[in-house]
Amino acid sequence: MESTDLTWRLLAKRQWPLALSLTGIAVLETGSISSGLGWWQVPGVVVICVIAVLAPRRPFDAALSLAFAIVCVALYMRFLGVILEPHFFFSGANISMTGAAMATIAVLVRESSRWRAVSGTVLVVAAMVGAEVLGWPIVAPEYREWQPDVRSYLFGATIMLVLAIGTGLYFRARDNERRSQLAASVAAAQNAERMALARELHDVVAHYVTAIVVHAQAGQLNREVDVLPAIASSGTEALTAMRRLVGTMRDGSSAGPAASSSLMDDVRSLAVESGLPVRLSFDLQDAVPQELARSVLRLVQESLTNTQKHASAVSSVDVSLSSSDGVLRLGVEDDGVASGVPVGGSGGYGLVGMRERVELLGGTFSAGRREPTGWKVRAELPIS
Repeated sequence: MESTDLTWRLLAKRQWPLALSLTGIAVLETGSISSGLGWWQVPGVVVICVIAVLAPRRPFDAALSLAFAIVCVALYMRFLGVILEPHFFFSGANISMTGAAMATIAVLVRESSRWRAVSGTVLVVAAMVGAEVLGWPIVAPEYREWQPDVRSYLFGATIMLVLAIGTGLYFRARDNERRSQLAASVAAAQNAERMALARELHDVVAHYVTAIVVHAQAGQLNREVDVLPAIASSGTEALTAMRRLVGTMRDGSSAGPAASSSLMDDVRSLAVESGLPVRLSFDLQDAVPQELARSVLRLVQESLTNTQKHASAVSSVDVSLSSSDGVLRLGVEDDGVASGVPVGGSGGYGLVGMRERVELLGGTFSAGRREPTGWKVRAELPIS
């Protein structure tokens, strides 16, 4: 048994135009009833209209119920010898019944599977044909000598059937398009979130893990150097960063540590943590927003991590930050010699993540070798 899981509130919001239309038609039909016996058509018409309005909740069940109700109404009206007024085809189906049948077919085609839509439509059409056949001999006196034009009758019935099916197919296509757009939006949002987490994981956690490996290797080369405090500190920072990332995935909080009120102090802290011979240069003439400062810290952090992983014999790393005319400029340059095997291997995502981060902020990014030795990173970011 299928169900579209529509709540009554959503159903009322969606179906009120149909309910209002069928009610108006039924009221007009009731007002035109001339004989007392003609009132016998009212209960059946009400049931049929109610089924049509409720059809979106269970389209196929509604089609079965509607077909059964139409046949029952036609049978008891024929048994009583009551004229259905006003006649749509001067026979057994009035306007409200026909409208309810068209609406139910449209909903069935829109929301049901193909075989259910076909079988349900066939049943409703068969019930309408049965109502016409059962009702035809009982006509108003003024039409008893009238002979119907079968071709016109079939043409009109076909037009209404095509209109009902076409309406259902149109809304079905719209629903499919809307679902496709929603799925694409969800996929894009999920991908963006995965990329953001990947960047944070690479920029933050990998930085501290790289520091651990570098200090451990230094300790192996020189047993007299006490590297345990540095390794412990880097390990603690790595665990803290991992906890922040887990918090991000669980409750959507911001990943990674937020920048403090002073971007320069944060860059100095990164330089000290890296253990590299970093020379700093600052010329910030504009206030830097927190989100932008956080991204700048990630760029500096990743640049220093790359120097640790990929360079040897580094005597200086120049980190410069300046701003003017609403543009923040970052430069990181080292004079190291490219090492054969990067520390901990290389996933090749560092520069990609940095470029993505800068481009998402509307800036420009470049990185490459410098002469005679070393590596340089440049980024320009709009402050506003």
